[in-house]
Amino acid sequence: MCGIVGYLGNKDATKVLIDGLSKLEYRGYDSAGIAIMNEGELSVRKRKGRLANLEEQLESNPVSGSIGIGHTRWATHGEPSDRNSHPHTNTKGTIAVVHNGIIENYMVLREWLSSEGYKFQSETDTEVIPQLVDYYYEGNLLEAVIKAVEKMHGSYALGVVSKDEPDKMIAVRKDSPLIVGIGEKESFIASDIPAVLNYTRDVYLLEDNEFVLIDKDGIKLFDENMDVIDKEVFHVTWNADAAEKGGYDTFMLKEIYEQPKAIKDTLTSRVIKGELIKLDSIKITKEQLENIDKIYIVACGTAYNAGVVGKYVIESLAKIPVEVDIASEFRYRDPFITDKTLLIVISQSGETADTMAAVRLAKSKNARVLAITNVVGSSVAREAEDVLYTWAGPEIAVASTKAYTTMLIALYMIALYFAEQKGSIREKEIEKIKSGLLDLSEKTAEVLSDTDAIEEFAKEVAKHKDVFFLGRGLDFAIAMEASLKLKEISYIHSEAYAGGELKHGTIALIEEGTAVIALTTQSALFEKMVSNIKEVTTRGANVLAISKEGYEEIQKSVDTTIYIPKVRSILAPVLSVIPLQLLAYYVAVEKGCDVDKPRNLAKSVTVE
Repeated sequence: MCGIVGYLGNKDATKVLIDGLSKLEYRGYDSAGIAIMNEGELSVRKRKGRLANLEEQLESNPVSGSIGIGHTRWATHGEPSDRNSHPHTNTKGTIAVVHNGIIENYMVLREWLSSEGYKFQSETDTEVIPQLVDYYYEGNLLEAVIKAVEKMHGSYALGVVSKDEPDKMIAVRKDSPLIVGIGEKESFIASDIPAVLNYTRDVYLLEDNEFVLIDKDGIKLFDENMDVIDKEVFHVTWNADAAEKGGYDTFMLKEIYEQPKAIKDTLTSRVIKGELIKLDSIKITKEQLENIDKIYIVACGTAYNAGVVGKYVIESLAKIPVEVDIASEFRYRDPFITDKTLLIVISQSGETADTMAAVRLAKSKNARVLAITNVVGSSVAREAEDVLYTWAGPEIAVASTKAYTTMLIALYMIALYFAEQKGSIREKEIEKIKSGLLDLSEKTAEVLSDTDAIEEFAKEVAKHKDVFFLGRGLDFAIAMEASLKLKEISYIHSEAYAGGELKHGTIALIEEGTAVIALTTQSALFEKMVSNIKEVTTRGANVLAISKEGYEEIQKSVDTTIYIPKVRSILAPVLSVIPLQLLAYYVAVEKGCDVDKPRNLAKSVTVE
C-alpha cells in the first residue's frame, strides 16, 4: 500500500521525490516523508497527514541534495503520527530506510537489537531495518542490506541510503512491488510506474530477492549471493497524461467514462466472430480441461465480486464446478487442492498479498494457476502458469470501476475459451455470446450518455444511513459490487441480499422510506424479482430498479427505473453495474466525500 520513491541524479532530489509521491497518492496513505543527503548529512523531514503537510514543513525547513528517498505510509504497526512516519533511521541517524510491507518477526529482532544497545523511537516494524543494516555495516552498504534481509521474515520493498556512502542507494524487494527507473545520468526507484513517468519510460521490473545498487555510474542488479543479474528493460508505452484527470472532476468519474474503451481494448484480437477465442499465451488443452475436476476463483474486494460473476458464467458455459473464495480466508480453511484443481486468481494490481499467498499455496499442491490482472510484470503475473491481462490502463481512483468491468470481460472470455475446448455448448450459442460481447463497448457508451435519472435518485439516497441492494442470480453478484462501491466512497452502510432471502429475516429491516435498489435484468428471474420488490414496497420502501429495455412493466412496481440496452442475460452484469457505479459516485459527491481517496482505504493491498 505504501508508496516509495528514490532518486539519484543531477536534479534537486526533494522536488523529484515530492513529485513522485504525488503520483502515488492513489495508493492510500496517512503520512509522508523524505530523507535527503545534504552536504554530507542525512536530513529527514516527515509529517502525519496529506503530502501537503510535508510540503508545508519543507517550505519552513527546506532541504536539498542530489540523492534521497521518499515515502507515503499506510499504517500497519503503530498509529498514524509524525514519529511513526517513514523514513526511519538507525540510532545514530546515519542510515535511512523506506519500506513497503510487513516484517513479521520484528518484535524478536527489536528485542535482540535493543539488547545490543540500539534505541527505538517508533512503534513500527520498519525501524528494525535501519538498525539491522547498521549492525551489519562494515563499509559496504549493499553487503549490509543483504545480510539484514536474511534476518527478516515477511514482505518488503526497501530503499536505503547512508551518510557513510553518500553517493549510493540500495533497493530490494520481496513480495512487495518495486521498479527501477533508468534515466539520462539519473536513476529512480518507485513502488509503481506513474511515480517516474515524468522522467523516464524505461524501467526494470524487480523480481523477489533482487538487489539494486544505484550510484553515479548507473544501476547494477545483484542476487543475494552478489552475483550480477542481466535484466531486460521494460519500456512503458502509456502516456503520463493517462494518469491525469483529463478534464473530469475526479479520477473515478474519468475512469467510469473510460469503460467503453477499456472493454473494447480487452476484447481486441481475442474475440473475433467466427474464430476461436485467443487468450494470449494461455493454451489449456481439451485434455487438460477434462482433467480439471474443480475450479477455485480466489480474490479480494471488487475482484472477489467479479469472481462471483465468473462462477455463474464458467459453470453455465464450461460445465465445470466452481467455488469462489475470499483470498484472506482461502488458505486458512485447508482447501481441497490437487493436481486436478485450477486456481483462477484476480487482482487489479497483481500484488495483492492475500491473493499471492493463495497462488503459492495452490502451486505447492501442484494445482495450475491462471491469473487475471491489469498490471504487466506484476508478481501474480510472474508466478502464475497462465496470465490474462485486462487492458484497462492505469486506474488511479481507489474505488475500482474500469478494472472491474474488464475483469468481467476476462472471465467471459475464459468461460468461452473453456466451452470451445470442451465442446460443452453448441458453437452457434458461443457465436451469439461472442457477438454480444463485441457489442458491449457501444452499449456501455449508451448507458453513460444519459445519467440524469441516476443523479436525481442519488440526491435522495444521500439522505439515508442505510441502503439495501436486491438481486437474483447474476443480479445478486452485481448487487454485491454495487453495495461495496456505495460503502467505500460515500460511507453509507449498505448490504446486498439475494431477493429470495428477504423472507428469511432481512425484510424485518424494511420500513417507511427505506432506500432499496433492485436489479431485474435476468429474464428467467424477472417475475420472481417483481414479487420481491412488492414485498418491500408494501412496507414503504423507496425503490430504484435497474432493468433492461423491453421490461417497462417494472415501472408499475417501483419509484424510479433505469434501463440498460437490450442484452443477453448472461452479459447484463457488464452494463447493469455502470449506473450503480455512477449512483455511488453521485451520492459521494452529494455528501462532499473525497471520491478518489476514500478514508482508510488503499488501492493496492500489499500486506496481509
